[in-house]
Formats: sequence, structure tokens, C-alpha cells
Amino acid sequence: MDITSLSYERMVEDALRGVLHQALKITAAQGLPGAHHFYITFDTTAPGVQIAASIRALHPSEMTIVLQHQFWDLAVHEEYFEIALSFNGVNQRLVIPFAAVTAFADPHAKFGLQFHVEFEERSGADEDADAENDDAGDPPMDEMLPVDSAKVSQRLKRGRMATPSPSTGASLAAVSAETEEDAASKVVTLDAFRKK
Repeated sequence: MDITSLSYERMVEDALRGVLHQALKITAAQGLPGAHHFYITFDTTAPGVQIAASIRALHPSEMTIVLQHQFWDLAVHEEYFEIALSFNGVNQRLVIPFAAVTAFADPHAKFGLQFHVEFEERSGADEDADAENDDAGDPPMDEMLPVDSAKVSQRLKRGRMATPSPSTGASLAAVSAETEEDAASKVVTLDAFRKK
């Protein structure tokens, strides 16, 4: 197959997804170092996303989870990661393809990335097989968007968050809107340092 053009935006985005992949691999191997913690926002309608129906009902299009004090069964694979966290006292397993992640932030390091999610056209048989994992049926995006780390805070503020059960002490849990605003305000973007 001949390549007719180079998609630099896609190459850069793939490389930046590698940052998330590596951060999760390190975390799976040794836990979170120091005060680091992660906000991971993902498209719940993306192919391959596996979450409980009750969670999907609360977050029909996008969800942000926080990886912090305690988490269970973090496993990082080439194309996806899986993790267990508690929702209202019930442990749930989530499977999240890296291609479904729309934003990643580590407020402790003042680091954040925003990704473009693009679904490939799928056949009717594929759509039927993934119907329980792809409820929204959104059409694929027409073109690649550049990575815009300056908008991570805004994405975190807009995303709906789940609240973990206080009795579980879950380290990886979707957080409430108040906690989200506090943590999002700690993310510093490059725009803050630019001269006007």
C-alpha cells in the first residue's frame, strides 16, 4: 500500500497517547509516585469501551475518572487499559481503549493533553456486535484536530463526573463537580505564560 500523504497531526497524537500509555505502565508497575494523580476523560460511546450499563446511563457521552490514592487491577495493554474502581460501594471494572481518551492531566505536574477521538466507519455487523458499548452512534469526525493542551481545564469542567462511595476510599474514582473545579483550577496552561 502506497502512502499518498503524511498525517503529521495523527503522528503527533499517537506519540502523545504514548505518554499516557507510559504513565499508566509505570503506575501499574509501582503505583503513583509522590503526589502525582491523573484525570482521564474518555468518550463512553467509543468502540471497545466497556463500562457497566448503570455508569453508561449516568455518563452517556463522556466521563472523567481520577486515579489517585487506591485503585485495583490496573492492567495496561498495547491498545487499551483496564481498571477497577468503586461506584456507590460497588466495584466496577472499566476497559478503556487509548483511542477513546479525550483528555489526560496530571495536576501535580501541571501537565495536560487533549486528544481528538475519531471513530472509523464500521460495518453493520460490527455495530450490532458493539451495540451495548456504542449507544450514541455519533458519526466519525471528518478531519484530525491538533492537540490542544490549553483546553484540558475546560474539558474537565464540562465533563460530568460520578461520585464514589465515601465508605470505599477508592483511589480511582470519578469525582464530584466541586473537586473537579478545584483540581482543574490547578492545571496551568501555556497561555498563562504568554505575553499579551
